[in-house]
Amino acid sequence: MTVTGPLVGALAVGLGGAAGATCRHLVGLAVSGRRSLVAVNTLGSLALGGLLAAPVDSVVALALGVGFCGAFTTFSSFAVETVTTAESGDRNVAVGFALGVLLAAIGAVLIGSTLVLALTRT
Repeated sequence: MTVTGPLVGALAVGLGGAAGATCRHLVGLAVSGRRSLVAVNTLGSLALGGLLAAPVDSVVALALGVGFCGAFTTFSSFAVETVTTAESGDRNVAVGFALGVLLAAIGAVLIGSTLVLALTRT
């Protein structure tokens, strides 16, 4: 499972990233506000957890893990939303939001890995 060259890996990340960013934008159009951030970070973590447990080629792992999931999830938007909410005086909401997203993302990684491992065991 090795990448055939750095250019192939870079192209895989770029193509996966373009697809992930496009999907992220579509989720943002369909779901507004904090719910959009929770959705993409949880779904992206679920997908990444499954990918980490899957027996996939390294080029596929780069395209889907680094590229797609990296562009689909949105840590920077999550950080801005948390800080903006805290600065507006809703510190309890900001802390709850931050903890909730973090727990949802970690739980989703665990669920994704567990599901893939259960499905791929023979």
